[in-house]
Amino acid sequence: MSRSKLFTKPFDTHDVYPCPVCRVGKISHIPLMEAMGCDFCHEIFTVNIEQQQIKMPSRQPPLVWRWNGFNWAEAQLEGVELGWGYGLAATIFVLLPTTLIGIVAYYFPPTVHDPLTWLPYLWTILTFLSHLSIIIWILIEVYQIPVAAYFRAITRWTNRQAER
Repeated sequence: MSRSKLFTKPFDTHDVYPCPVCRVGKISHIPLMEAMGCDFCHEIFTVNIEQQQIKMPSRQPPLVWRWNGFNWAEAQLEGVELGWGYGLAATIFVLLPTTLIGIVAYYFPPTVHDPLTWLPYLWTILTFLSHLSIIIWILIEVYQIPVAAYFRAITRWTNRQAER
């Protein structure tokens, strides 16, 4: 038997696990229910012991995590397969407008004595940042990344460090 197999822990509803959503709290069994809940972000998860999975039914499509013996494997949208086409489309969405504006700013620069000679370059940078922020926002919404919970956890951690 390999050494890594000795330290794996099978998924059991009556044990405590790290929360896969907020990654700060702990999820544990909710009495009188076939569910688990987080003590920090208060998410409720349905449990599938046979497949070693938990599901977050509070969103559609629900997110599913699989227990690999050490931690939760990456979240997957139930019934949705995100392929390489989505990544390519996101890259094009960020780079194509930025490249077009940058080429125009390079080939048609303002005259040297104009007061706003910096504007085309700033516009190129703002185009890149705005399109990138749209893609990041979509990822946060699709995978339900709890940004507010992260900020609460950081605030709690800094307050504890300040008290020491």
